[in-house]
This record gives sequence, structure tokens and C-alpha cells, in this order.
Amino acid sequence: MLLWPLILGAALAMTAVMAGAFGAHGLRSVLSPRGLEVFQTAVTYQMNHSLALILVALVSGVGIVRGRLLALAAGFFAAGIVLFSGSLYLLVLTEMSWLGPVTPMGGVCFIVGWALLIVAALKQPRQT
Repeated sequence: MLLWPLILGAALAMTAVMAGAFGAHGLRSVLSPRGLEVFQTAVTYQMNHSLALILVALVSGVGIVRGRLLALAAGFFAAGIVLFSGSLYLLVLTEMSWLGPVTPMGGVCFIVGWALLIVAALKQPRQT
């Protein structure tokens, strides 16, 4: 079983909940409605892909899918969280506009992660 995606996924899911609460309660009076929307987008994608990391660990653990592609998919999910959600958090909180082009790279990482998960599943021997 791949343990690191489980541990990282759980930690990132926990921090997504914390960031969501911080955004809802601590930033409401500080950010514009658009800023809050962007912050919430970062939280949503972080949570969804934290669950994807946990999914990778679970399918690995029960033997549904095996192989190196799973670890690679998890790596892309983690990179996507850092690049996509991380850049959005920093963009909203610091107004460093040069971070804008980093966000799509995170989105590409998410897409590659899902594609690798699909390929990993398709490469498994068929059971009858």
C-alpha cells in the first residue's frame, strides 16, 4: 500500500478545512467578494485532490490497481495542489500578480494525475 498519499492527503484535507474556515471567518471583512471566491476555489480544489490522494492510497491498498503509475499520479495530484491552490492562496493574500501564470500549471498537474490513474487502471489484468 502506498502510505505517503494517504498521510499527505489526510494532512492536506485537514488544512483545506482550516483554510476554508479561515476564509469564511477571518477573511470576509478583508477580501473583496471576488477574492473570497478565488480563495474558495483554492480550498475546493485542495480538498478534492486531497481526496484523490487518499483514493490512490486506498486502491493501492486493496489491490484494485497496482504499479508505479499510481505513485506518479499521486505526485501529480500533490504538485497540482501546491501549484494551483497554493498560487491562488498567495495571489489573493499577497496580491502578487506574477503568480497568475502558475495556477494553470497546477491545473495541468491535476489533469495528468487523473490521466495517469486512468492508464494505471486500464493496465491492470482483467479479472473474471
